[in-house]
Amino acid sequence: MSVRDFMSDNVITVPPETKISVAVNMMKENNIHRLPVIEDGRLVGLVTQGTIQAASPSKATSLSIYEYNYLLNKMTVKEVMETTVRTIEADDFLEDAIYEMRKYQVGVLPVTDQGDVVGIITNNDILDAFLDVTDYNESGTVVQVFIEKDRTGVIFDIGKVMAENNLNIQTLMVTHHGTTKVVEIHVDKEAGFSVASKLQEAGFDAKEAEHYKKVD
Repeated sequence: MSVRDFMSDNVITVPPETKISVAVNMMKENNIHRLPVIEDGRLVGLVTQGTIQAASPSKATSLSIYEYNYLLNKMTVKEVMETTVRTIEADDFLEDAIYEMRKYQVGVLPVTDQGDVVGIITNNDILDAFLDVTDYNESGTVVQVFIEKDRTGVIFDIGKVMAENNLNIQTLMVTHHGTTKVVEIHVDKEAGFSVASKLQEAGFDAKEAEHYKKVD
């Protein structure tokens, strides 16, 4: 999975001389929380609701609402934007984006392709990607197979049991609980019991997950 597969590609950008009041209105109108700042085709910063709020006068000041609005109409994005911006390439793996966001404690990464900003990826996009990978929005259930001693070909053997019994795999994920590998198989809702039973007959430690429920 690449960043390109899950990024938002309808990116709204602003030049550095944009007034803060204009940037705020753009975010409100488009229901977004940040704007990449572009100058001469290059990414030079990122303005967010957080950076604007941090630069705004505190409630403890003596500024009136009129003075406050006047200030926002005078200040530009360049004065409050973040200039050290982490980016990710569109064709990088999604895992690379997750790692960058975790490492640098950021909730958004502008996405570039040969230096041009072509998208943006956020925490919400990452969560959407996880739901997509797990097939969460499809009706189904999960069968867990616990592998205490990993071996070559174990996934092939699971797939063979499924194929021999004409059982469909929607998606398959592998996680780790300590030293135990857990193969999570998303299957048709009505097939959960059969899948677990057939895998048990083949010698696998398998069970249908108890608390998997899609929330509408």
